[in-house]
Amino acid sequence: MSETDPQKAGKGSAGGGGRARPLKSGARTGGEPVAVYDTTLRDGSQSESVQFSVEDKLRITRYLDNLGVDYIEGGWPGANPKDEAFFARARELKLVHSRLAAFGSTRRAHVPAEQDGVLKGLLDAATPVITIFGKSWPLHVARALGISLQENLDIVFDSIRYLKERTDTVFFDAEHFFDGFKADPDYAVKVLMAARDGGADTLILCDTNGGTLPGEIGAIMRQIALEDVRLGIHCHNDGGVAVANTLMAVECGASQVQGTINGLGERCGNADLTSVVPNLVLKMGRTTRMGREGLPRLSKVSRLVDELCNRPPQKNQPFVGASAFAHKGGIHVSAILKDPATYEHIDPELVGNERRILVSDQAGRSNLFYKVRELGITEVDPADPRLQQLLTELKDLEFRGYQFDAAEASFELRIRKALGQLPEFFRPLGFRVIDNHIIQEDGSQMMVAEATVKLEVGGRPVHFVSEGNGPVDALYTVLRRALEWHYPAIDAVTLVDYKVRILGQSADGRSGTGSKVRVLIEWRDDERTWGTVGVSEHIIAASYDAIMDALTFKLYKDKESSAN
Repeated sequence: MSETDPQKAGKGSAGGGGRARPLKSGARTGGEPVAVYDTTLRDGSQSESVQFSVEDKLRITRYLDNLGVDYIEGGWPGANPKDEAFFARARELKLVHSRLAAFGSTRRAHVPAEQDGVLKGLLDAATPVITIFGKSWPLHVARALGISLQENLDIVFDSIRYLKERTDTVFFDAEHFFDGFKADPDYAVKVLMAARDGGADTLILCDTNGGTLPGEIGAIMRQIALEDVRLGIHCHNDGGVAVANTLMAVECGASQVQGTINGLGERCGNADLTSVVPNLVLKMGRTTRMGREGLPRLSKVSRLVDELCNRPPQKNQPFVGASAFAHKGGIHVSAILKDPATYEHIDPELVGNERRILVSDQAGRSNLFYKVRELGITEVDPADPRLQQLLTELKDLEFRGYQFDAAEASFELRIRKALGQLPEFFRPLGFRVIDNHIIQEDGSQMMVAEATVKLEVGGRPVHFVSEGNGPVDALYTVLRRALEWHYPAIDAVTLVDYKVRILGQSADGRSGTGSKVRVLIEWRDDERTWGTVGVSEHIIAASYDAIMDALTFKLYKDKESSAN
């Protein structure tokens, strides 16, 4: 290894340097903000079943920049064509708040830094920040790399010095640092010293296996004694404590937190930034460049990433989940109406979420009255007997299998009808659905569904027949046709999602294919989305009820809008 340039490193050769004051809580932060480093596009993309396209990665980058994170790790240049394409196109992005980082490894053993392909790829990405990882656990040095401990120190030092001479900012991820410290604390610290002496701007301590506990994180960080370095933290969630470990590290002086949106990542994932950042800002009183003004955008970014991952959002996710501020028990709701602080640890609007009051078989009158007020109905008294009658009806419906958490349109229609506020837009008179299984001369098979519906619309009976790709499609198509001649706006309604859940035994005790089913359907038009529900032993009958609710809700909302 060549001698260290004192103008570049300033602390001597790899593994050298003096020891100074011990790390204490806040010792290296100096009151400055905690930097937020997002690795959703790299570490997060290693989640099972997650495949981001280049367009997805560019879109997430723009959202993260708008959110206000400090650093966005875009991927590993040269590792695959997708990351190459991303970095090429990312040069066109006009980022306002964030700096893009390229990620890679230290140089290979026995290959000079200037000849190493990985380091060349990192520089070719032309990002203002480069993050490289190196081994800090002797087990990995011996087994994974097959080199001596000193050779590993030289590799870390050489790689960082080479990059730092050519790049503005270089971060070093000390892979498996906590496992390495537990096995050989002196060597783990020597790896940090080599990175520091090479010129790394921040040394990130990685709990790569995710098995370290918060108390261990604190105890280890308090034993580190390095001068003039900034420490970061990168935790995986294999023990379920990645967020806790990250917060503990900040308490012990870490000035950079790494993680992913929604905790995406290999195996059990990474520290979830949608929990880390609100806890830092709202609970620990720490500042980030994102600031309190960026937090209200957090829920939107969380939902976007889940959508691009093609996975349903985790309802019980802290801070940003749909259930994070949902209240179901009657006693809870009664208290919430008096003071939200009784059952909420923060105002949901601080993180872009919202309070939800659920009506179920566990609900009381307070739940229902809250929902009535939420709909803007102010003229009803809490003691109105119609509310108690409606509550009894709703509890009976839930006992029969209805669920209104994801079907608020069906729920609102029942409130409006109970209070005499729902006009009769049409009157159903009956329907029929026929499935035809046709075997053609060449042996191929074809399914054709035909639906017939009778309604009274605009004071006159109508009778329509339509075909569809399946019984539900045929039924929806014929109902639209039967209504749109009188209500043209019906044509804007689109089915977005359709879910069927088997509930168990039917009313006559039948199970299996004779079980009762619940159908949940999501809809949208040009202005809104809404959900409806139907329950029956017959899947088509359940679908019919959900479709009728959807069309009725559309007509009601249009009438309400025109009146306003």
